Amino acid sequence: MRILHILDHSLPLHSGYTFRTRAILKAQQAAGMDVRGVTGLRHEADGPAVETADGLIFHRSPGVAEGPAGMREWREIGLFADSIEKVIADWRPDILHAHSPAICGHAALRAARKHGIPLVYEIRAFWEDAAVGNGTGREGSVKYRLTRQLENRVVHGADAIFTICHGLRDDLIERGFNGGKIGISPNGVDLGLFGEPAKRDHELAARLGIEDGPVIGFIGSFYDYEGLDDLITAMPLLRARYPEAKLLLVGGGPRDEALRAQAAALPESEAVIFTGRVPHSEVESYYSLIDILAYPRKASRLTDLVTPLKPLEAMAQQRLVAASDVGGHRELIEDGATGIVFPADDPEACAEVLADWIERRAQWPTIKEAALTHVQSDHDWAKNIKRYQLVYHELLEAGGKSEMAAVA
Repeated sequence: MRILHILDHSLPLHSGYTFRTRAILKAQQAAGMDVRGVTGLRHEADGPAVETADGLIFHRSPGVAEGPAGMREWREIGLFADSIEKVIADWRPDILHAHSPAICGHAALRAARKHGIPLVYEIRAFWEDAAVGNGTGREGSVKYRLTRQLENRVVHGADAIFTICHGLRDDLIERGFNGGKIGISPNGVDLGLFGEPAKRDHELAARLGIEDGPVIGFIGSFYDYEGLDDLITAMPLLRARYPEAKLLLVGGGPRDEALRAQAAALPESEAVIFTGRVPHSEVESYYSLIDILAYPRKASRLTDLVTPLKPLEAMAQQRLVAASDVGGHRELIEDGATGIVFPADDPEACAEVLADWIERRAQWPTIKEAALTHVQSDHDWAKNIKRYQLVYHELLEAGGKSEMAAVA
């Protein structure tokens, strides 16, 4: 079976989006499927028209879409659809599997209808909400409403839909879409990439000025909705009980400068350590220094509906995870069993919960083991891709629409 994945961007670029894509395609390859990807005009990276990255083949879409807002996006969809059709003509896939944003879905929908190929559309987030979360959009604006309308048209036209979590699926059902058409393919990890947790990197610890005190850490992108300002605010409160506690922030992003300024203004600014972005190959060494991975996401529509990937990766690394009680986290973490949950938007409560769990260190091994078991049973890509396979076969046999209650 040949599956053509329609993507916003891909490897060799590194992002949560590309890592999920890689995991899906690699797991499908291992299951005997023939897979390729085609990226749209927003894959802004130099490279050949057909590029192999990590053993995966990606076709690139040429051209530039210009014009006023609205017209520019339609031109982008048209150019992307042309590229998809060229791959269809040369490679003849059995299934088109498009991944959000809706521009990918619309381009795929055009090609699918023209060539009579079943289309699966997968929503990883509602991109109008993501734009609000990263500060590039405003809820309720014209662009916000148009983006949602575009998504609705793809959901209506696709033969089957997947979302990454219940929050997104429930929202689509509230909009009036048939739940039988919508399955869930949760965020997962390639467990083949994780062995025994890395031993503490003492050289790195010395270089960063980390000693024996407890280390709270975050590894990821610095967006406003991640709530890292609340984590920095919590540090003096935590250090009142654990004076040697440190906060290790690994990564970068739009909030980098503001967060550094906030940390510099603390009475003990040395409590917060920024590393900047680090090569993906070195991230494991930073994990080895962290006692508790903290994810203090702020409460918002985006964080309530969407499950993040990073906590699952931390669980697979057998690290203790603490996260705010937004909906996306509650889908992944059982408080006190597979991780720790604290109130969102409340630095004082965050500090209190972290301090309490530092005291309860004897319970950490049990929680880490339960978290790893949870990932192995519910978030292993080698198992999760079977959800796709069931729907692919059903679509090919039925020649069209799918009822997905069995995979929801």
